[in-house]
Amino acid sequence: MPIYTKLTAMGRYVPERVVDNDELATIMDTSDAWIQSHTGIKTRHFAMDQENTSDLATQVAQQLLTKGGLAAGAIDLIIVTTITPDALTPATACIVQANIGADNAFAFDMSAACAGFTFGLATADKFIRSGQYRNVMVISAEVNSKMMDFKDRTAAVFFGDGAGGALLQATPNIAENSLLAEKLQTRGNAEVIHSGRVQPITAVAASNYPQTDAFYQNGREVFQFATNVVPEQMKTLLKTANVLPSELQYVICHQANLRIIEKIAANLALPMTKFPHNVERFGNTSSAGVAMALAEVFDDLTGPTLLTAFGGGLAYGSVLIKK
Repeated sequence: MPIYTKLTAMGRYVPERVVDNDELATIMDTSDAWIQSHTGIKTRHFAMDQENTSDLATQVAQQLLTKGGLAAGAIDLIIVTTITPDALTPATACIVQANIGADNAFAFDMSAACAGFTFGLATADKFIRSGQYRNVMVISAEVNSKMMDFKDRTAAVFFGDGAGGALLQATPNIAENSLLAEKLQTRGNAEVIHSGRVQPITAVAASNYPQTDAFYQNGREVFQFATNVVPEQMKTLLKTANVLPSELQYVICHQANLRIIEKIAANLALPMTKFPHNVERFGNTSSAGVAMALAEVFDDLTGPTLLTAFGGGLAYGSVLIKK
């Protein structure tokens, strides 16, 4: 008997500390007017002190258990998508597993940069359709603030911290199937966006100690990629699924920059009312942005919705869903 994937619940979480544009302007050469005109961003939230990526993800995981009416022991798999993990090892997902007591699950991290939530959904769908796993969490969580060079206004003004996630469950009922179509792609490029580079040693010396590079992006190239290449993927997927853009209830894009979302809306000839966005309040939360925006409209979801995200890799993915 075929098994399908039902999207049962969504959750989101942001840290308490709010940083507005005026505060950033006190530590770098920028202004509220410049940031808003170029990005649409007004505020973002930063995790402070001991709050790390696993803590944000754990908050979402606990929400999903509550909303799904499940005990932690019922979870079979936890996927955390992140480019800002607590550490290279153990996986942030394993820390979340321990935090919620999901003793029967297995857990791993996925790194697809800002496209992580779409890649994570598509991956979870395959595990569920195998028939071996019934309850799966996909959580996208980022503490971008810890990877920023706050002297670099071309990157630091964009980013915030947050987490969003989905509870996916197996169903034999095709009418309950939530993941309708997908398209995942990458274009290998190590220069346009990169973060956390660790250089190999140059000599055997007692002074050797790992050092990590801050986040970097070529904003102009990212903008061109997001507004030219990504919409073509979206159109191709919709055509394959036999869905017209006008039939979509929502299009939820990576919350990178409000100006990018506006350009994509124009490319698809759709009004901005179909594009839920939270980038003004939360900034670019990397892989978490799409999940957080979907969580905000999930209760109102009645029609097909296209999720699209793009980021370092270059990775870009689109997933067509319904509730």
